[in-house]
Amino acid sequence: MYHFFVDLPQIQGDVVTITGSDVNHIRNVLRMKAGEELAVGNGVDCREYCCRIEEFSGDCVICRVQSVREADTELPARIFLFQGLAKGDKMETIIQKAVELGVYEVIPMAAKRCVVKLDEKKAKSKTVRWQMISEAAAKQSGRRIIPGVKNVMTMKEAMSYAAGMDVRLIPYEKAEGMEKTREMISSLKPGQDIAVFIGPEGGFEEDEVEMAAEAGVCPVTMGKRILRTETAGPAMLAWMVYQLEESSI
Repeated sequence: MYHFFVDLPQIQGDVVTITGSDVNHIRNVLRMKAGEELAVGNGVDCREYCCRIEEFSGDCVICRVQSVREADTELPARIFLFQGLAKGDKMETIIQKAVELGVYEVIPMAAKRCVVKLDEKKAKSKTVRWQMISEAAAKQSGRRIIPGVKNVMTMKEAMSYAAGMDVRLIPYEKAEGMEKTREMISSLKPGQDIAVFIGPEGGFEEDEVEMAAEAGVCPVTMGKRILRTETAGPAMLAWMVYQLEESSI
């Protein structure tokens, strides 16, 4: 069943009104007709509304709710990905894959070795674009929430934002002891807020890792190989997702 997101005001009782670019997609790309069914989420909670299309009215699709259920596609814990800015389209790929894997929020981070330098105007424009990537990935992967993409933060701001989270990890190529990494991942539990800090193309500088460690963020290794920034995040997330979903069975 095709899935779409709407804002909460577009759900009134058992009537859902779909607007915007999704209307063209439903009408002209999917060629759906009145009487066919689709799923709608509000992007905020895990409720899924199974709807039947009643009519196409101008630039709207009017649907009638047939049933509502609590979807089980979300992880039992919230993972926050603090991602060092990556150049080109790498950032879009990272966000897309992170959302597919179940991340709750992505926080772009301006670390010292970031090749990308964004002024305030460009940063805002990029954030809008990245949020669109997140929504598209959420639709594709059957998510019932749209993970938020925050405005770009400095390393210091990111540390402050993550301060109250239950588990905070920073993969670092100079960290040693896979056993420690295994213990940290194995300790993850449902209900936790988990922060993961991933460096940019050039990795983190030593003083950044030291600052993180002083703030209570735990440096961990991901093995003997140095991973690219677009590989490190998804690799760590996949490990976490397995642990969280296996422990919640």
